[in-house]
Amino acid sequence: MANRGPSYGLSREVQEKIEQKYDADLENKLVDWIILQCAEDIQHPPPGRAHFQKWLMDGTVLCKLINSLYPPGQEPIPKISESKMAFKQMEQISQFLKAAEIYGVRTTDIFQTVDLWEGKDMAAVQRTLMALGSVAITKDDGCYRGEPSWFHRKAQQNRRGFSEEQLRQGQNVIGLQMGSNKGASQAGMTGYGMPRQIM
Repeated sequence: MANRGPSYGLSREVQEKIEQKYDADLENKLVDWIILQCAEDIQHPPPGRAHFQKWLMDGTVLCKLINSLYPPGQEPIPKISESKMAFKQMEQISQFLKAAEIYGVRTTDIFQTVDLWEGKDMAAVQRTLMALGSVAITKDDGCYRGEPSWFHRKAQQNRRGFSEEQLRQGQNVIGLQMGSNKGASQAGMTGYGMPRQIM
């Protein structure tokens, strides 16, 4: 963790807004899923943002999580280090983020390494883990372990095929978005620039 002093003014307000987005209930759900998904002897952390950060900070739990979403022998992170050196831990977090993006998590849903390492935005870490769970349950490849109701299934592509005849028929229909031509007439119209006749 970085050794920073307290923030003041606008920086403090911004940090407080970021911290308000953190969800303690979501933390419990994510911890339960990670422990169940990894199926290893992973200790349950005490509740709270700081404990959640400390639990994930070295990157080993995250790497085990992403590896568990692949079939045996196809893990994206072959060697997980239990090193206490800061740069090794940050490197493992980066490996997890890269593997999560390859797995299907959108770039906009992925947190920055410092968000976790320095505890700047733990809500972003939660969003990434939620997105990872959603992708895992959507893939439905048998690697997901956990309750199906924990994550939302992402929408799938639903292509439609129309015949040439159906497309031709569609060109003759006036869509309601374009309005209606019923009852339209030019009766009572006068030429432009003429004054209105009041009788």
